[in-house]
Amino acid sequence: MGHVGVVSSSPSSLPFSRRFSLATARPRRAISFSILAGMNDDPIREWILTEGKATQITRISPIGGGCINHASRYDTDSGSFFVKTNSAIGPSMFEGEALGLSAMHATKSIRVPKPYKVGHLPTGGSYIIMEFIEFGSSRTDQSVLGRKLSEMHKAGKSDKGFGFDVDNTIGSTPQINTWSKDWIEFFAEHRLGYQLKLALGQYGDSSIYEKGQRLVKNMQPLFDGVAIEPCLLHGDLWSGNISCDKNGDPVILDPACYYGHSEAEFGMSWCAGFGGSFYNSYFEVMPKQPGFEKRRDLYMLYHYLNHYNLFGSGYRSSAMSIIDDYLRMLKA
Repeated sequence: MGHVGVVSSSPSSLPFSRRFSLATARPRRAISFSILAGMNDDPIREWILTEGKATQITRISPIGGGCINHASRYDTDSGSFFVKTNSAIGPSMFEGEALGLSAMHATKSIRVPKPYKVGHLPTGGSYIIMEFIEFGSSRTDQSVLGRKLSEMHKAGKSDKGFGFDVDNTIGSTPQINTWSKDWIEFFAEHRLGYQLKLALGQYGDSSIYEKGQRLVKNMQPLFDGVAIEPCLLHGDLWSGNISCDKNGDPVILDPACYYGHSEAEFGMSWCAGFGGSFYNSYFEVMPKQPGFEKRRDLYMLYHYLNHYNLFGSGYRSSAMSIIDDYLRMLKA
């Protein structure tokens, strides 16, 4: 994952190496189509040459950047497609991504790659075919990004409450999206609580677990006076998942979507580079709610805990510091 218009504060803050930044990726080499043409059962080729309305695949170019999934650009006589494959994991992960992309696409707000097809590979594993977006070389306009994102939040609503139709992943960590009518309960159980249990099980970290549980049980005052409606969230909005197309319009990709409190979208802001113009534009469409500044670190905590569980102790101190600060603030 490379940066695309906004940068992280340090190399150590670059997470989720499974992801792909098409803006900075370059094909390493071309693969002769004759290799795939000789395969008896290639569902990717079959879809492209039927429903994809192509008559010829002219070039297949691997795109670097991921360590779990393999990404390629398929050039054809009817345009280009972006394909990700995974040789070990079934299609559920890609199905979650496709549903998220489709939900964001349906808001007709910010641009996202349109998903076309998810399926099984005959040799095991899975694939997803989606729109290939040619990224521009300019930096993302922060004010336009803020406005487009707020328009997505305003348009993407759910009458089921908080959650999503399927569980998905945040990085490679499962993200539980069981529907709930109460945001605080949802965030306590399926976001902070789930990550705290992972830390306890993986590291035996009873200290962060016990303090984190105290926070979870006492965080209600942070939401006093706030009316929370379910908004469609990208869910993992950091610099590597933000780019712009050739027209300079912002593009977001590789989501971990669910319906949640709009402020939770800023939980990765510590490596997203959101500036004043971003927030000013965002809050023109989605007005700032009382206590926003007090809740900001709470939403960052979810991602710091996830990084701790994914990448180890380097992120523990940041997570623990946030927990301790809140326990002092709440006198819990």
